[in-house]
Formats: sequence, C-alpha cells, structure tokens
Amino acid sequence: MFPDYDVIVVGAGHAGCEAAHAAAKMGSKVLLATMNMNTIAQMSCNPAMGGVAKGQIVREIDALGGMSGIISDKSMIQFRMLNKSKGPAMWSPRSQNDRMRFAEEWRLALEQTPNVDFWQEMVRELMVKDGRVVGIKTGMGLEIKAKAVVLTNGTFLNGIIHIGEKQFGGGRTGEKAATGLTEQLVSLGFEAGRMKTGTPPRVDGRSLDYSKMEEQFGDEEPGCFSYLTTAPLKEQRSCYITYTNTAVHESLQEGFDRSPMFNGRIKGLGPRYCPSIEDKINRFAERDRHQIFVEPEGWNTVEIYVNGFSTSLPEDIQYKAIRKIEGFENVKMFRPGYAIEYDFFPPTQLNQTLETKLIENLYFAGQINGTTGYEEAGCQGLVAGINAHNKVHEKDPFILKRSDAYIGVLIDDLINKGTEEPYRMFTSRAEFRILLRQDNADLRLTEAGHKLGLASDERLEKMIDKRNDVKRLLNDLKLKKVEPEAINHTLEDLNTATIREKVSAMQLLKRPQIGMPELMQLDSELAQYLKKYSKEVLEQAEIQIKYDNYIDKEEKLAEKMGSLENHRIPEDFDYHKITALSAEARQKLHKMKPATIGQASRISGVSPADISIIMIYLGR
Repeated sequence: MFPDYDVIVVGAGHAGCEAAHAAAKMGSKVLLATMNMNTIAQMSCNPAMGGVAKGQIVREIDALGGMSGIISDKSMIQFRMLNKSKGPAMWSPRSQNDRMRFAEEWRLALEQTPNVDFWQEMVRELMVKDGRVVGIKTGMGLEIKAKAVVLTNGTFLNGIIHIGEKQFGGGRTGEKAATGLTEQLVSLGFEAGRMKTGTPPRVDGRSLDYSKMEEQFGDEEPGCFSYLTTAPLKEQRSCYITYTNTAVHESLQEGFDRSPMFNGRIKGLGPRYCPSIEDKINRFAERDRHQIFVEPEGWNTVEIYVNGFSTSLPEDIQYKAIRKIEGFENVKMFRPGYAIEYDFFPPTQLNQTLETKLIENLYFAGQINGTTGYEEAGCQGLVAGINAHNKVHEKDPFILKRSDAYIGVLIDDLINKGTEEPYRMFTSRAEFRILLRQDNADLRLTEAGHKLGLASDERLEKMIDKRNDVKRLLNDLKLKKVEPEAINHTLEDLNTATIREKVSAMQLLKRPQIGMPELMQLDSELAQYLKKYSKEVLEQAEIQIKYDNYIDKEEKLAEKMGSLENHRIPEDFDYHKITALSAEARQKLHKMKPATIGQASRISGVSPADISIIMIYLGR
C-alpha cells in the first residue's frame, strides 16, 4: 500500500510543514502524517507571525528557502516593524494574519510540492531496529517504512486540556490527544517531562465597543517577510488596545480556588514570558491593570483573539471577568480559554542536527523539544528536515553557528542548556545580534540555502544583486565629496555641526542626525543618484556605515569564538578518566557528549578551567 519513504514527518504543525517541505524540495520522498488533514498549519494560538527576535527567525527561514515568510505574506492583514525607535539589531517584523488563509496557503504549498505524500491517522509507535528508526506504526496497525523520521507532535503527546475543574484529553480543543509514542520513547531510554501552555477566549467582534479602545494601525509603508515577495499590503486591518482593571481582577480571583494552576492539577511549567491572566494578577498584585490586544482573526471573520487574557479558569468566571474590560461590556464569547498540558523531551538528548543521540535517524522538532511559538517550531522543522534528507542521502550535516543565525542560537541553547519551561527566543539571547539583523538574513544565509538545493536560483540572484548594489553604493558614498557652502545651511537646520572643508557622503551618514532622506536634502545630484537604488539597498548601506565599528568588533569576536568550534572532540572521549575536571563537569560532559570545544564551553556547569584541561588532554 505504501512505498518506502526517505523521510516520514509526524505532525503537520509549523515544524512539520517546514520539515516536509524542506526534505521534499531537496529531493527526498516524504510522507507527512497528521491526525487531521483539515488542521495542517493551524495557528493554534494567536493569528500572528514574527515579533521581537521571532521576526528575525521568519526572515532566516525564508532566506534559507523555507516557506513561513511566503505563507505569512500571502495571508497577512497587517504589518508592523517593531522597535524602530531602537537600533537596527532590535528591529523586528511582525504580521497579523488571516488564520484560515494561513492554513490554506500552507496546505496548497505542500500539495504543490513534488515528493510530498499525506496520510491522516495517529502514529502510535516507531519501528526501531538495531538502534535505528526504520518507520512508523499507525493506530490502525499499518506499518510504513522510512529511512528517517521527524517527530513534530506539538502539544498532542498525552495532551490534557484544563478549564477550571474540568479536564479532558486533547491536543487542541475539539481534537484528541496522541498516545503511545511517549511511553515507547521512555521505554527506549528517553527522558520525558511535562509542560503547559494556554490560550485566551475567542469572542464575537460584533459585540465589542471599539470606540472605548485605542486603535493600533499597521505601518504606513508595510513591509514583507519574504525576500521574494514584491507586493506589500494595499489595505490593512487594525488591532485595538484596551486594559483590564481592578473589577476584572476581583472577578478572576473569585475562581482561584477552582483554578487548575493554583490547586495543583497542572504539574507542567508554563511560559514565563506569556503568563496567563490569573498568573499575572497573582504575581504582579501591585498592578491595577494589564494590557489587552484585541486582534482580528482574518479579513472576513468576526472572530477576535483576546491577546493577554490566556486563562484556564472556569468558563463562568472567564465570562464574568471579561465583560468588565472596557469595550467588552456586551461581549459574546465563542469559546473559553483553556490550558493544555503535554509531554516534551528535554532537548539535551539531541545532537546539533536535531537527531536524537539514542536512536539514529530519528529527529525531534518544535514543542516536543520544549519550545513555544510558531517561529521557533518552524525553524527547527526546517533544520530537522534538511538534516534528515542529508543523512539518508549520505551528505554532510547542516549546522548553523550562534554567529550565523538566531536559528543557530536557538538550537545551541536547547541542546547545551536544555529548558525547564517553554523556550522563547529574544534578541537578548544572541550575543551577536548586531550581525544577526532581520535586514541581512538573505546576505547571511541564502548562499547556504542554495547550496543545499533549498533556496531557488531566483533567490540567489536577488541576493547577489543586492550585495553588489550595496557594495557599489558604499564605494560611491565614500568617493562622493560635498562642499561646505553647499550644505552648511541644511546642516544647521538639522541641528548638526557645520563643516569647514569637503567631506564624503559616507562621513556625513555616520552622524546620528543624518540618514538617507537627510542626505538627499543636502545634495540634489546625490539625491538623483540615490533614487536609483531600492529601499532595502539604501537601508542596508546606511546600517553598514553607521554601525561599521560595532559590526567589525562582533565579527572579530565571532571569529575568535568560532575557532573553538573547529576543535573537535572524539565521540568516544572518556571524561571520567580526567580526574582534574570537576565532578559536575565530568557528569555533564559525559551526558551531553559535545562535538566541539565551543559546544562544551556553553554547557551549564562546565567552567573555563575545565575547558583548559580538556584542551590540554586533546593536545591543543
């Protein structure tokens, strides 16, 4: 009934879709197994992509040839570049999306990808032989063979949904949980844990009074995620901001005795940076209000996502409290919020390729690794799909360093530090964030994606054209000189120092008061010349000029740190024989089996002294 596959991907969320697309695009015969074909790429939580650090990840996925950026652009209803008042390392693209169109576009993209087959059924068991995965067994007892398997089970592994004192099995509301896999993996020697996440009520937008809320518009000149997309939004839908108040908090507290969070029924740890509303008012009792974002779910639907009001309190308490929010006095609820508890596997059990250390050719990606967020899941799926393909076709593994991409930071954090709560990406996690900006993901990664066979020729050509244009522009700005008498009056108007002799346009651009628009005001001839270039090229050149010293410092630091990554540690290296190592270092290093000195140095509990000792033993 089934052919033998190169790669089977279990689960069709954001991680599963990226994994299946990547492996198939690179030439593998792929089966995407999902419990429900109608919920492929479901936006289970908020209808949005990107945000702080997450937007950088979406652009990196896109630069490598993944699909998250393209799908986001096709289903976008609003675009905002966050943190524009800060430096470019902090600029983060975010889109509001049409939930139904997002899922539809992903499914269409997968159906149009050659080499992808689909099967709708629960996967209960892995077929393992001599320490290697060789396929899957389904709930109906079907055996499907494959050379590699990628597990992207999301919140479905033994998922339990909590609403007040009610609890029932489920991977999402209205969908059953996945059973069998956790138990098998534990019997094979894997360590498992429990995590928790939650979602807010969904409400009827027709019952809200928007006049009492603050309207949040998209950018006047909306951008895109994908480097291939050329048609930005012509119209956008607004979001709105309102706030909770003391009356809301008092109503919520009435249900605390029936809260699964406070009475001990939920054992898993929830996301620190996206707490439930009951957790917020409990932990921050001194605050009398919390921000609520009112987010439309699409172009044509009236359904609204109440961002900031995640809760697992009883539905009657939710309803009573939400009606006390300004603008929500007559609200009609479509469905209550809930918490979901699910199994995950501490990611320290993985190699840098996301292949498990215990079972060969078995890969984990997404929430099964303890992460939270569509973007974090998508990039893991992409890396797992690439590496599953490369492994079965006897090609080199694909590994991104911390200085290459936020994706590299995320995977390195997971496999070396692990996580005890849902992991979320922030710009602060990246020590090279001036290098890892959202504007240069194509310059950093498209060549690598093209070499893999994932990024198209069109992508590569576009990136090369951009790189050449930036190089040409930088050179011309360096050579172009301007006279004092021609620009001093304008410099005075811009509140920046006048000049006494000719200076280059590049020197002027280094000033904080002068950007490309101001440079065009200074010299009409220069203005005409600059208009030949795209907005992206002008922005890239300006960033490189203004932040030249900082970029240079980070590149040197990355190079220095990178030298540690070149010092390989033999797989069978015996740490127990090195008595000079601390007991904790011996234990952690033996368990983690780092591939390089650089990786070993980032393991919690391993000191610089321990690293020096290992390097001596390795003859470095």
